[in-house]
Amino acid sequence: MSDHPIAPVAAYEPPYYAVVFTSVKTDEGGRDGVAGGYGETNERMEELVEKIPGYLGMDYAGSPGGLSITVGYFRDADAVEEWRTNAEHRAAQQRGRAEWYERYTLHVAKVERSHGFERSHGSEREHG
Repeated sequence: MSDHPIAPVAAYEPPYYAVVFTSVKTDEGGRDGVAGGYGETNERMEELVEKIPGYLGMDYAGSPGGLSITVGYFRDADAVEEWRTNAEHRAAQQRGRAEWYERYTLHVAKVERSHGFERSHGSEREHG
């Protein structure tokens, strides 16, 4: 969500869940992601989600125009549900709808197959 490297996380051993959050921020939300308390709240959400048993990691990509995509990975549906119903997360969602987001979509998917590729120092390797 914040200052993550551009490289995706490693492939996880299926099955697991991917929660895909695609959003466009409002001008008030700060298209750079830091205005109006968004940055602080975003950091707090990262701290919270990392404490959920079954949380695996996330990928993030954002554009200067305010479009961002965050994909959270969770071992099972119980972990996804724990994140969805977390009280602080729910409060941040409400504030997001009121202040930070022009629009968003959320998709939850069960991943049944996954693999990755990584080029490193002239050599290639597949994993997953």
